[in-house]
Amino acid sequence: MIRKAVLKRITLLLAVSVMLAACDIGEQPPQDGPRPSPLMYEIADKNGTVEGWMFGTIHALPDNTQWRSDALENANADADLLFVEIADLNDSEAISRIYTQLAARPDLPPLNKRIGSDKRAKLDMLIARSKFTPRDFQSVETWAAALMLAQLARTGKAENGVDRAFVEDFEGRPISEFEGARAQLAIFDSLPEQDQRDLLSGVMDDIDKAETDPGSLRRAWIAGDEAALVEATQTGIMADPELREALLVQRNRDWAEQLKPILAAKDQPMIAVGAGHLVGPDGLPAMLRKQGFTVRRVQ
Repeated sequence: MIRKAVLKRITLLLAVSVMLAACDIGEQPPQDGPRPSPLMYEIADKNGTVEGWMFGTIHALPDNTQWRSDALENANADADLLFVEIADLNDSEAISRIYTQLAARPDLPPLNKRIGSDKRAKLDMLIARSKFTPRDFQSVETWAAALMLAQLARTGKAENGVDRAFVEDFEGRPISEFEGARAQLAIFDSLPEQDQRDLLSGVMDDIDKAETDPGSLRRAWIAGDEAALVEATQTGIMADPELREALLVQRNRDWAEQLKPILAAKDQPMIAVGAGHLVGPDGLPAMLRKQGFTVRRVQ
């Protein structure tokens, strides 16, 4: 059984896709330099009629981070509805129940037996640095342990996440979710055990990389540095083909299919998903272009 104290500490983490953990690391003070310009795209049909917008989010931020722009505020005002990965981010009790159902498993070997012997000392060190104890990992599947340890690479707060801000902005208008907490966590839960162990190992490596320049990818997100964000979706745990397919590419395919009837109905959605989903040849903009839409970056 997963202890209630553990659930309280990990609930805010659960809405975060591990493939975007690299975009959630490092403290960044309020900006005094160039105006923020996170990735935002406009979607138009073949006649040039605007059908909607896409904004690349980040799931955790330090207090007082400035990320809004006039272009974003104008698009939000014009949008008819919102699409996010998970709509009920504030329902911590429901997310905890889902996590318990999916993550708990009593017959697992100790966590340090699920990785190579060459990484066991490092794992013990990371657990000691975390807010958890070795006991907290005894009855959780390997993917869940990876999510728990990923907190070591984050200094921003999930309550400051851009996804949450969008949900608040659209109060009173329709809000839809591509996945929801259960479906998103089920993606990790359905990974073969070896892929889960690769995920754990990759998270451990990414923690080390993050500490060399904690704010680099957050700065790239604020600046809309597409090249740096593309690199983040191709390195670290995303260099593993199976993990990249499951955590990024297949999800983008599913979302593009879900958007077909929405865009065809001439509703104008604001699509706010993790920035890593909007870049590169496997990104959501590229997939919508293949469907015949014109997608251009407007910020």
